[in-house]
Amino acid sequence: MADPLLDDVAALLREAAAEVVVPLFRRLDPSDISEKAPGEVVTVADREAEKLISEGLRRLRPGSVVVGEEAVAEDPDLLRHLRGTGDVWLVDPVDGTSNFAAGKRPFALMAALLTDGVPVASWVYDPLADTMAAGRLDAGATLDGTPVRTDRPTPDALRGTAMTKFLPGDVRRDVEAGGRRIGELLPGQHCAGREYLDVLTGAQQFVLFWRTLPWDHTPGTLLVREAGGVARRFDGTDYHPADEGRGLLVAASPEIWDDVYAALLAR
Repeated sequence: MADPLLDDVAALLREAAAEVVVPLFRRLDPSDISEKAPGEVVTVADREAEKLISEGLRRLRPGSVVVGEEAVAEDPDLLRHLRGTGDVWLVDPVDGTSNFAAGKRPFALMAALLTDGVPVASWVYDPLADTMAAGRLDAGATLDGTPVRTDRPTPDALRGTAMTKFLPGDVRRDVEAGGRRIGELLPGQHCAGREYLDVLTGAQQFVLFWRTLPWDHTPGTLLVREAGGVARRFDGTDYHPADEGRGLLVAASPEIWDDVYAALLAR
């Protein structure tokens, strides 16, 4: 059954990708790239895509608030809306900006809708692969319009990503040592959106993060949960976008979460 909201926001992300993001891929001038924080770059594509997406979302839900990655960089107080009432959109206009700025793939466009502080819908779009994931709370997730489940039979050898760059030293050592107990521990793709898509497609069964910025993880965690998976902090509590904690393990099923936690994080 068609869902107008899912369709409308998916169309908006496709529009931003087609009109702003993809035309600038591998065509950025040095002046189009700047550093917004030490080690973090932003491009003209991020800013222009966020403007286009934000305007479109406000038209879809008049009176709603948009909390975009680049807007928060200018006004961190916007994050207070994540625990507020009403409709709040989270937007990551170009997830994987470092890849995009370097002319590499993958990168993605992501959005999520929170109502009264609860994530209720989300979208992740990889424009180069033309892969769109969308989902509604308690209504399931789709991949290119087809319902998707992640809680399929567990493979004999698990495959997944550990984003070790920002892990504290002791945690990194544990994860790297524990990787020998996992079938295949992959390096990160520097694009959370693509990691979540790969969990949905079955290309990998888990992904581990340290930094958990809300625009990076709210869209993907809702989709994975709706498909049968879990997204939990290292202490086992469910991820919420307003939380300020660190550490997140996402897995295709509760059983896989337990197995990966035991291999990589349990002491």
